[in-house]
Amino acid sequence: MALVPLRPKGPHLNALRAFEAAARLGSFTAAADELSVTPGAVTQHIKSLEAWAEAPLFIRNARGVVLTPLAQELLPGFTRAFDHLGAAVQDLRTKAAPEKIKLAALPAIAQLWLPPRLSQLRKAAPDLAISVVALDTPPNLAREPFDLTIFYSTDPLGPHRMDICRDRIFPVCAPEVAQGLNQISDLKNATLLHDGAWTDDWDMWLSAQPGGQDVPRSGTVHSLFSVALEEARHGGGVLIAHEALVQPMLDRGELQRPFAASLDLQARIVLETTPAFARTSTYEQIRAHLLPPTVATGPTAHDAP
Repeated sequence: MALVPLRPKGPHLNALRAFEAAARLGSFTAAADELSVTPGAVTQHIKSLEAWAEAPLFIRNARGVVLTPLAQELLPGFTRAFDHLGAAVQDLRTKAAPEKIKLAALPAIAQLWLPPRLSQLRKAAPDLAISVVALDTPPNLAREPFDLTIFYSTDPLGPHRMDICRDRIFPVCAPEVAQGLNQISDLKNATLLHDGAWTDDWDMWLSAQPGGQDVPRSGTVHSLFSVALEEARHGGGVLIAHEALVQPMLDRGELQRPFAASLDLQARIVLETTPAFARTSTYEQIRAHLLPPTVATGPTAHDAP
């Protein structure tokens, strides 16, 4: 009776995925965060792959990890392979359930800018099921299960990255607080509210104003922009606001601008989508409700409030 030799086994797919993420990001911890596993799991996957290959892929030191020449040579091929796999998975998910949309957005955008627009979208397209996930940093659309992202960005626009509006900042406060603010120097006696994510806002705006360099930057720090905004709305101090996030409150008179001066930043609110989702008819409905009219009906990006 003939003996059938055992087929040699290749490395586990999770080990290959861990290697590609760790090599691309330059960190086991960052790879673990992207893959939603522990850093220890990434370490074990890398060790198993190195054992299978009988060659080191990373040099460990006190400051982290460095790729070996072998890993540097292999990384582009692995990245292309997983990008292709990710695109295929996105295509499967999009075609299997086109009415189910997963959207990732910056917490402040998800809390303040997005809800009224999604409300109109749901009325126009009640069959759509839109899930919103608030994230501090944009996900990797080539790998993670999202159809759309909305974040502030300075990256170039492109076929799947469209401009929503510019980022403009200025101080806001409750009407009763605004009554005591007639000139920039009056801010010396006000409580400056700071958002933990946009820590440089006050310094950037004050540095652009005559006399602003004399205003102390100290004040209270809040972990979320929405929390700092509520503090400002209830008279707790003055906050540097991002126009797109506070315009409805200004229109309703809940907040006021004590000074006319504003500062335009390089960042803009940008909508990005996967190529697979961009090919769906559902995407056109999204464009019509989330993008300004001039952008939703053509390829040219324009500013919008």
